[in-house]
Amino acid sequence: MSVTGTASTTTSGLGPEYTGGTAAAKTDESAQDRFLKMLVAQMQNQDPLNPMDNAEVTSQMAQINTVTGIEKLNAGISTMITQLLQAQTMQGAALVGRDVLVPGNSIYMIEGRGNGAFELSGKADKVTVEVLDASGKVLDTVELGALEGGRHHFQWQAEDVDQVPAVVSYRITATSGGNGVPVSTYTRDTVGAVSANGSKLELDLYGGSTVSYDQVKAVV
Repeated sequence: MSVTGTASTTTSGLGPEYTGGTAAAKTDESAQDRFLKMLVAQMQNQDPLNPMDNAEVTSQMAQINTVTGIEKLNAGISTMITQLLQAQTMQGAALVGRDVLVPGNSIYMIEGRGNGAFELSGKADKVTVEVLDASGKVLDTVELGALEGGRHHFQWQAEDVDQVPAVVSYRITATSGGNGVPVSTYTRDTVGAVSANGSKLELDLYGGSTVSYDQVKAVV
């Protein structure tokens, strides 16, 4: 799936950043104008025996400046978020057709062969992979031996290609000195499309799931 950008146009021929800036400026000027009119009216109708002091006037002017500044800051942040998402979408487009690792424990089989990955929190003197079908039945057990902590990849080859399901799952058991070693498992899948959902970038995977960009642990 290709990702193409679209350019906004206006009847005046000016870019959206110009018209947006003009609209924001008019809004700020309108708010300041209303404030100044209210302040002048307040001063004209004040009690001559109890006039407003300079501190009160300064405080009110500071308030309107603060509100205007916050509005400009929010508009700037909103623009930055939009630009960042657009940049991420363009970068994410380069992932289409690539394999990625995302949290999970599925193995997608192609011609009786499939790949998986996992991460050990520490060194293990024994690591075992159990391949399971949809009902949880163990199809095969593979001993990987001793492994260092970190991320590892493995490939499973089914003995009976015609009988193996299109998708299987797996679980990892890792021990060190008889104690269990925590394991994180990953599903290896191919990116089919990239899309923006609100302020998040999402990847559509061939396996049928959709994951957010920040769930990708590695590009294979």
